Amino acid sequence: MEYWRQVKIGDVCVVERGSSPRPIEKYITESKNGINWIKIGDTTESMYITSTAQKIIPEGAKKSRAVQAGDFLLTNSMSFGRPYILKIDGCIHDGWLVLRDTHDLFDKHFLYYFLSSPITYQKFKAMAVGGVVNNLNSEMVRNVVLSLPPLDEQRKIAAVLDKVSDLIAKRRQQLDKLDLLVKSKFVEMFGDPSRGERKWSSEKLGQLCKIYRGGSPRPISNFLGGDVPWIKIGDATDGDNIYLKSTKEHIIKEGVRKSRMVKSGSLIFANCGVSLGFARIITFDGCIHDGWLSFEDIDNSLDKIFLLKSLNQMTEYFRAMAPAGTQPNLNTKIMNEYLQILPPLSLQKEYVAIMEQADKSKLNIQQSLEKLETLKKALMQEYFGGDYE
Repeated sequence: MEYWRQVKIGDVCVVERGSSPRPIEKYITESKNGINWIKIGDTTESMYITSTAQKIIPEGAKKSRAVQAGDFLLTNSMSFGRPYILKIDGCIHDGWLVLRDTHDLFDKHFLYYFLSSPITYQKFKAMAVGGVVNNLNSEMVRNVVLSLPPLDEQRKIAAVLDKVSDLIAKRRQQLDKLDLLVKSKFVEMFGDPSRGERKWSSEKLGQLCKIYRGGSPRPISNFLGGDVPWIKIGDATDGDNIYLKSTKEHIIKEGVRKSRMVKSGSLIFANCGVSLGFARIITFDGCIHDGWLSFEDIDNSLDKIFLLKSLNQMTEYFRAMAPAGTQPNLNTKIMNEYLQILPPLSLQKEYVAIMEQADKSKLNIQQSLEKLETLKKALMQEYFGGDYE
């Protein structure tokens, strides 16, 4: 790559900051003829920005920064240094920088990958300054040095990365479709309990199992370091595998007396906060803190995995019925009174078999996705240098 020449962004691109008319509410319009108001929230996992949630009137546009399809946008605060290619015209607020190639030196996709590469991010990170949040300004970005190969080489590099990126996007879409399939199959077979569509008889959950709340020894730092698994919400938030196989921390036996020991095979259910409503089956003995409920001695008329999935269907319902406070919180009384549907056990198991087959497919897709993401990282390092965090 000796023939790659070094140029500063500011020598080949115009770099300007967006601007926000204030108060912005004064300039927002419902008219379809309004001007696209491009915010950070309009981004997706795609490299493109194709639409906006809001539009502004011409008077607002005069106090903002106009951009056009083909321009590059770069976030300059909070999640700073993330590039996007515009597919639309509009105006940008002051959380954006706009970059325009003034010399026709770049393949757009090559520039996108360069700007999103780890070495460029590290440069942005080293330069970013600010108080509460780090910020990039236009002058900093102008001084970033680009490693620039000939245009034909740029296109070849971009084509390789595009192909891998497209495959990654397809794998993610496949995972999303399988998730939707499992959810829609539940509604097809059993109705939507959250909307009162109960095709089957129901019984209070407290009559079908015993429900216990976890307990947290405090201060927890005094009880860490033992050999008893300490099950926190954070141990179950990676991925969507219904089985929990390990914990990051362990507690000493004195902590067990101040917590709730649950056995391998127990169904646990997050009862508060943003995680309220998701459930896991643990594959080891351990203690749960007070953010969990455990469902034990489940009646033979209720398949454990079916119960887990039916509870997952009710997340919004549980959030609505949780007592008001700083965050939603369910207690054992509420869950004991909850009416659980009871389809024939054979039908429950039929659904579980469908779900397990979908999970096998998801595992294969996930493994393929991870290989593709590893390949993309390796290619980005090969082309641009730097290390991923």
